[in-house]
Amino acid sequence: MMDRIKLFNPLAFLTVVVPTIIAVLYYGLFAQDIYISESRIIVRSPEQSAPSPLNIALGQTGFGQANEGNNTVIAYLQSRQAIEEGNSDGFITDAYNGDDVFWFDRFGWFGGTSKEEFYRYFSDQIDVEEGASTQVLTITVRAFDPEEARTINRRLVEQSETLVNSLSGRSQSDQIEIAESEVEEAAEAARLAALALAQFRDTSGIVDPVQQSEVGLQMISKLQDELIGAQTRLRQLQTYTPQASQIPFLQTQVRELQSQIARARSELTGGRASLASAMTQYQELEVNTEFAEAQLAVARASLQEAKAEARRKQAYLEEISAPSLPDYPVEPRRIRSILATFVLGLLAWGVLYMLAIGVREHND
Repeated sequence: MMDRIKLFNPLAFLTVVVPTIIAVLYYGLFAQDIYISESRIIVRSPEQSAPSPLNIALGQTGFGQANEGNNTVIAYLQSRQAIEEGNSDGFITDAYNGDDVFWFDRFGWFGGTSKEEFYRYFSDQIDVEEGASTQVLTITVRAFDPEEARTINRRLVEQSETLVNSLSGRSQSDQIEIAESEVEEAAEAARLAALALAQFRDTSGIVDPVQQSEVGLQMISKLQDELIGAQTRLRQLQTYTPQASQIPFLQTQVRELQSQIARARSELTGGRASLASAMTQYQELEVNTEFAEAQLAVARASLQEAKAEARRKQAYLEEISAPSLPDYPVEPRRIRSILATFVLGLLAWGVLYMLAIGVREHND
């Protein structure tokens, strides 16, 4: 029995009394007051449709569609870049390693002051949480001074807004840039098609083969009418007055008209230099020109639609609750921490005591 009492006293002293005394001294006298500043924001996009009841139910269970803007902001605030941008003037590091901060709580008390160590340290001072159904981001920042906590929170909110505006602007510019490049390509294609048509007219000397063919057909028709009239008069003279002096003239006129009709028909339907051949090339070039102009009109309409769509899809950050100015230190929870240390000490003592008793009895 005396052995157990001897074992109890030093073990209880080391596991219960000493940690409790240290906790009382630290939390009662030395632990630095921690102020928490809270802000609430949400990233909105006009293109997002209103959620249906099913989507809301799925969102509440964790399977709904995620808000990409919120996820982007969360990832950014938890990144090294956010800390580096917010600490560009050294304000954040100064807030956590000032001389007025207890050495055990300040940053760098153990000797490490690198950017990587400050990233790990500051990651414990900031929390970003998203609501289950509202998709509102809650940003909390812990600091040893209320004004510093609010200032750091304000910087993070402003940086998040700058990030959202930058990403939204980049998305808009990319969308419009693609549409503008399509307009430029269509305009170039239309220009080349029009140039090819102009070159054809210049080299062939034909403005419009269709109109010229119509003129040629009208001319052939007129010549045929004249030929029929001349042939009729010639047959009449040959029948009734074979010795008439006008017969040779009419015969010459008939041959001349037949020759003119043959040349006119050759120009319309002859070889490669004919109007029929030119009409084929002309129609192909004209179709290409009309198609290129239609493509240009579609591309210009797409550009206008892209600009309108970009304006509709512009994402923006909305500040629901501005960073608060805490008027009371929420942490550390001194009494709770002391009681927790005492309870944990008792548990540790109980476990170690039972182990020690078991080993002693086994040896005996």
